[in-house]
Amino acid sequence: MANYPISGACQCGKVTYELLAPPKLVVACHCKECQKLSTSAFSITAMVDLADLKISGDLSEWSRMADSGNRSAAKFCSTCGNRIYHFDPANPTAIKLKPSNLTDTSIIQPVAHIWVSEKQEWYQIPEGVKTFDKQPS
Repeated sequence: MANYPISGACQCGKVTYELLAPPKLVVACHCKECQKLSTSAFSITAMVDLADLKISGDLSEWSRMADSGNRSAAKFCSTCGNRIYHFDPANPTAIKLKPSNLTDTSIIQPVAHIWVSEKQEWYQIPEGVKTFDKQPS
């Protein structure tokens, strides 16, 4: 069981943050965009409220149009480029934290795998975990 707050930081350490409460949900996304982001087979996302994050440091922002037609935005360190979180500008308090940069990664236990229609063939999803071909509604 994790003890909160849990601290996190970008690769260079110029952006630091504290996660004050457990995530609502942790998922692994296999879409091609997340594969590019993670330079791996999938990206891990922890759904949290903005009020449950205390962030220090200079963040830059980038956005793109998602398949849903919504805008997907990202906040990242201005120095090293490490992603800290994603969000929908229409709902900026619902944060999609990139939790692999936390000091305690025991909370990273995906309960679902999404966009499995684009997953790498060599990766085997653990048995019993929910899967979705695309983005669940």
